[in-house]
Amino acid sequence: MVYLPPAFTEARPEVLIAHIERHEFGLLVSHGPSGLIASHIPFLVERRGEALHLLGHLARPNPQLTDLGRGGEVLAIFAGPHAYVSPTWYGQAPSVPTWNYTDVHAYGTPRLIDDDDGLRELVRRLSERHEAGNPNPWRIEDLPEAYLAGMLRGIVGFEIAVTRLEGKYKLSQNRPAADRPRVIAALEAAGGADAVAVARLMREREPA
Repeated sequence: MVYLPPAFTEARPEVLIAHIERHEFGLLVSHGPSGLIASHIPFLVERRGEALHLLGHLARPNPQLTDLGRGGEVLAIFAGPHAYVSPTWYGQAPSVPTWNYTDVHAYGTPRLIDDDDGLRELVRRLSERHEAGNPNPWRIEDLPEAYLAGMLRGIVGFEIAVTRLEGKYKLSQNRPAADRPRVIAALEAAGGADAVAVARLMREREPA
């Protein structure tokens, strides 16, 4: 589990799932006889009614597949924007530096996808999602069959049935109300994609 002070806890499922869909390149963590193993991979998010599933694939030689094949609990971490916060931005002193960030942890039980049809469908769906903005999208169907078959033999897919989500949105909620607009303004002035994104999330949570 992740340390979740009440002020920083984000529990709304629609917010957590949207976060995963926006930041789908995650970190898959499992535990087995050899200890912890982690892999950075893109995930495919699938909603089936109220149920949430995360799909992806690993290189066949990846030892993490042994852990996934055992079916124990795994963790997928989806980091969002983050930014340094200087105490000089506050209206009160003394204060110390900190970091604002957003993060979602998804826990669940995996099953492997190792049949030819299942792997083809998984790779097709992943590529279609990420090629959607390409004016000349790559398509799995355009590959020579022998080449495709060889590539598929090099991977194993998986599907995680998510059992719980934890969200941590640390966005200066613990600071006095007068400090938060100052932090937002400083982050926007600092520029950079992460700082601006954190400022936007903070602004969205300010009282109207």
